[in-house]
Amino acid sequence: MSTLVEQSASRAQPLSMAQVRRVGFQTIVIREFNRIIRIWSQTLLPSVVTATLYFLIFGKVIGGRVGLMDGFAYMMYIAPGLIMQAVINNSYTNVVSSFFGAKFGKHIEELLVSPLPSWIIVTGYVSGGVVRGAIVGVLVSAVALFFTHLPVEHPVIVVGAAILTSVTFALGGFLNAMFAKNFDQISIIPTFLLAPLTYLGGVFYSIADLPGWAHHLSLIDPILYMVNAFRFGFLGVSDVPVFYAFAIMIVAIIGLFSAAVVLLDRSSGIRE
Repeated sequence: MSTLVEQSASRAQPLSMAQVRRVGFQTIVIREFNRIIRIWSQTLLPSVVTATLYFLIFGKVIGGRVGLMDGFAYMMYIAPGLIMQAVINNSYTNVVSSFFGAKFGKHIEELLVSPLPSWIIVTGYVSGGVVRGAIVGVLVSAVALFFTHLPVEHPVIVVGAAILTSVTFALGGFLNAMFAKNFDQISIIPTFLLAPLTYLGGVFYSIADLPGWAHHLSLIDPILYMVNAFRFGFLGVSDVPVFYAFAIMIVAIIGLFSAAVVLLDRSSGIRE
């Protein structure tokens, strides 16, 4: 009997901090994935329907009148931008809604009192946003293939631009959720900031066709660089240097991640 007790005690070794962090991170990501799949009609379907309407209206109806854009059929030209638009919106929306829901439901305190460091919590939620962005990106890409041929000139750039953009906006959603005090405040930035910047970010046109003042004004839009980097990965054309696009995304990720970790350490916007 004593031997069995000793064996049981030896097996019940406490988890190391690395194991605790790994389990905590996996738990957050799996919960986020299950949430995405459970309410797929709210998280996945709307982007597919919206993309289909864009391709039908802008591609079929307007595209025939526009003609070629940078040497490509208009529908082929806008396809990478529409995919990136879906990735941006879903990465942002997933994190802002999920984290604010946890804050509103008062179960975020369970994470704050757990042995998980803030950077693991932030990384877990951001990973959930990246997962949703990736799933929606694949679905919208499938929709695009029903309407046009979509070559992939630089696969590494396609994947890299999609992931970095998704991480950037997932972090933005996390920060928005931290400071939002009600559900109305989590829709202000997507409506009044993300939507205009996306539509003016070269999704539907090349900035080379804009007049001088508008061309220069567009260069301060960070989404322009992300969309063009993604388009370059598919078509091999870009209105801006791809190097600048990746530099902007990396700097943004470092800054936003650092801010999110520091603010979460201080429980800013959570215990007010």
